[in-house]
Amino acid sequence: MTNEMKQAQPPLEFIPPALNPLVLQIVQQVLPLKLRFSTPIAQIEADNVESLVDLYRQFQEHKIRFLMAFRHPNVDDPLCMAYLLSRLVPKVAQQQGISLQHPIHAHFIYDRGIPLWAGEQMGWLYSRLGGTPIHRGKSDWRGLRSARDLFVNGQLPMAAAPEGATNGHNEIISPLEPGIAQLGFWCAEDLLKAGRSEQVLIVPVGIKYYYVESPWNSLEKLLSELETDSGLSVEQEHSEFPHEESELDDSTQTHSINHSQDSTLKSQKLLYRRLYRLSEHLLGLMEEFYTRFYHQTLPTVIEGQVSVKSGSGVSANEVLTARLQALLNVALQVAEEYFDLPAKGSLIDRCRRLEQAGWDSIYREDFKSLKTVSAVERGLGDRIAEEANLRMWHMRLVETFVAVTGRYVIEKPTVERFAETTLLLWDMVTRIKGDNPFNRPQLGKKRVKMTIGQPLSVSERYSVYQTNRQGARQAVADLTQDLQQTMESLIVPRT
Repeated sequence: MTNEMKQAQPPLEFIPPALNPLVLQIVQQVLPLKLRFSTPIAQIEADNVESLVDLYRQFQEHKIRFLMAFRHPNVDDPLCMAYLLSRLVPKVAQQQGISLQHPIHAHFIYDRGIPLWAGEQMGWLYSRLGGTPIHRGKSDWRGLRSARDLFVNGQLPMAAAPEGATNGHNEIISPLEPGIAQLGFWCAEDLLKAGRSEQVLIVPVGIKYYYVESPWNSLEKLLSELETDSGLSVEQEHSEFPHEESELDDSTQTHSINHSQDSTLKSQKLLYRRLYRLSEHLLGLMEEFYTRFYHQTLPTVIEGQVSVKSGSGVSANEVLTARLQALLNVALQVAEEYFDLPAKGSLIDRCRRLEQAGWDSIYREDFKSLKTVSAVERGLGDRIAEEANLRMWHMRLVETFVAVTGRYVIEKPTVERFAETTLLLWDMVTRIKGDNPFNRPQLGKKRVKMTIGQPLSVSERYSVYQTNRQGARQAVADLTQDLQQTMESLIVPRT
């Protein structure tokens, strides 16, 4: 976050989309260099690009309007989408003898908070690339109107991540937000009112990352650093380990966690035990932190009245998961109590609500003109902004772990799952230390596999949507659920 987050500011202004063909051309030309030198991505490939080529052809012939709903496990996902559209789609179109108008690009929806931590220049760039911002934690009617207009009248298709934020997991999709489905029905409604015949589609796009070479050595080094930062001795022998160790033995018969010749099952089991020990140690530190200094009460029982402390009768990972969920709930309560917010909805819903409350305390409607604000009022405003920023810290910790389960690694112990979980712990430790969590360590080069799914027709569902209010809610919910299932089906086993 920038330093301005600790000072009261005028309200956040809407950044209108202002697509600039020259800026887009420059960005598309430098994209391969950006991928090569600023990311760990070494290769991007995609399946069923032919389908996307045909969709662009139909769009340019004014037969359809469509939105690409892409997976969002990683901060590099937008770059992968840009590469898909600017490189892979034109290549396949040329192979098929299909002439598409340039630029092959998409308007896109982005979180208004990105320019707050990435810098104002990012807001300028996103605007010139045709992006439109949205506030995630409130009914942002101006942002929604902009996205709605682009969907209906924009010169390009749309793109958005229906998960709303990254979750750090290749093979877990967070619950989708209903906004994408709602935009689809609004588009169908607006087209009908305008007497236009285009069909409205939502196109799911899967994105998965694989390491080119399994980075076990880098993982071990990173674990050692985290153990040191957390006060754990790397050389310490472990007398007690989770009894899922036997399950890990079984899992490795089916899912090989080692693709190099010099790594053994024994070393991988040790790595898992270290990962588990680190997770449990950090969890214990955070439990003490919230009970001792924030006077919170953590539950001591889980299902079946089994003691969390002893863990008897349930697996160690189930205990860890229950403790983690209880801790996340308490962390959000600390922030919610300050902002006087109700603890309702999912963890993601509560995070978004807290984020917006924090922004409202920092970016003040009554500070529109700082010249009219007295020095005392400004000073008091800065105190509120600083306090709000501190309270949002608890929400950011929770945001890191909203998709974490206790069995993600052990149920399929690939190097990717080991790495994802270890990096999430790195995010947590980094935030606690007060360092920049956006400077993530790179464990090794990756290849990216993208998959274009079968389009979901919004137009075919519009008759249900337009019946009444209940029908509209049901249509949005059904489309969101179908999109969720379709995107989950795109997470295919590694080949």
